[in-house]
Amino acid sequence: MNILVVDDEKNIRRTLRDILQDEGYNVTASESGEEALNLLSNNFFDLIFLDVKLPGIDGIEVLKRVKKDYMGLDVIVISGHSTIKIAVQAVKMGAYDFLEKPLSLHKIVISAKNIAEKRKLFQKFQQESKNIESQYRMIGVSPEFSKILDLINKVSVTNSKVLIVGESGTGKELVAFAIHNQSARKDTPFVKFNSAAIPNELVESELFGHEKGAFTGADKQKLGKLEIAHEGTLFLDEIGDMNLNAQAKILRVIQEGKFERVGSNKTITIDVRILAATNKDLEKMIESGEFREDLFYRLNVIPINIPPLRDRKTDIPVLLNYYLDYFAAELKVHPKKFSSSALKLIQNYSFPGNIRELRNLVERLYILTSEDIISGNDVEPHIRIVFESKGENLSFLETKSYSEAKNEFESYYLTKQLEKFNWSISTTAEKLSLQQSNLSRKIKELGIERNY
Repeated sequence: MNILVVDDEKNIRRTLRDILQDEGYNVTASESGEEALNLLSNNFFDLIFLDVKLPGIDGIEVLKRVKKDYMGLDVIVISGHSTIKIAVQAVKMGAYDFLEKPLSLHKIVISAKNIAEKRKLFQKFQQESKNIESQYRMIGVSPEFSKILDLINKVSVTNSKVLIVGESGTGKELVAFAIHNQSARKDTPFVKFNSAAIPNELVESELFGHEKGAFTGADKQKLGKLEIAHEGTLFLDEIGDMNLNAQAKILRVIQEGKFERVGSNKTITIDVRILAATNKDLEKMIESGEFREDLFYRLNVIPINIPPLRDRKTDIPVLLNYYLDYFAAELKVHPKKFSSSALKLIQNYSFPGNIRELRNLVERLYILTSEDIISGNDVEPHIRIVFESKGENLSFLETKSYSEAKNEFESYYLTKQLEKFNWSISTTAEKLSLQQSNLSRKIKELGIERNY
């Protein structure tokens, strides 16, 4: 840490310089405000020990200029007994603290250590903020992506529940964080809870917390995700995988803002905004009794549907460029580029794993490709394309039995027609000159399902 000592008394300058250098700091000493300002304009400092009473430009004027021109610089004011009021004024103006003469060398060392620790924590916070910004950055240029951003802007200013629906890897968590980060709760916790990643028997403990002795292995009290998210946002990912008992309890939280830890009768009141996400058809799950209808309607106040990457292919080049730069920096290697043949393969690929799959593909190719140009031959072994025609996966054209190819073609053809008519079976049947009952039977036989 670089320290500037400003005092017109030679002995104080020398003493402070010696003791701070012994602590491992880089120390520069100055006897006047004019000299200090000149040093500041040509050097970088983390901390100033600044005497209030100086000849010429006094300490208060130096402090004013420091706060105006060097906002990140910490100042500890030094004052004699007669200038205590001025020192207090300096603290109100932005000085970190003040030390009274005669100086305690122990307090000088402690003050410097406190500043060093504060600056270290601030740098760590900045790095973490930078990592979070990179982790949750949303990238796209397609009309579909613009619609999502518009919805985020509209719902962020409210406290409404939001249900985010989309295939795995489409960026549901990114949408949830963007809503939180643009809301009035942005400086409060954003807490994630993934129902699919936690065994059913532990869901309630993780979500609501538990008391010591509540069950075998509960050797101490534990706060649940809900309490941790108090006054912030709780993101319930894969809500469709939550068991019915936990669904009932989270419904009560939404309705009343209250819950109890596992093993406790004490009711806890909570203030939390809930955002939920799923890749499942919750309405179909309601019909089969796997999801509560009342919870669905509580969560589905504002629905946001994220289309798969194959339906917004104009976003692929932008995402590729971003991840090419990202992994060059992350892996500390020379930036790579895709050849035209590689780009064609990637842009024609359907990406069943969506953006997550694209990200993993770029990282894998960075690691496995030694050349700076990634070719089509490099890409092909890592994507599940059999035969391409205008970007469509026509795997039924492979050599296989006629019966298998016929079933694959029918599935492909009917899926495309259903998509064309917004999955309306009656409209699709009418357009294809089929009986609605026959089309329904065919959909069931071929196992055709709508991807949300």
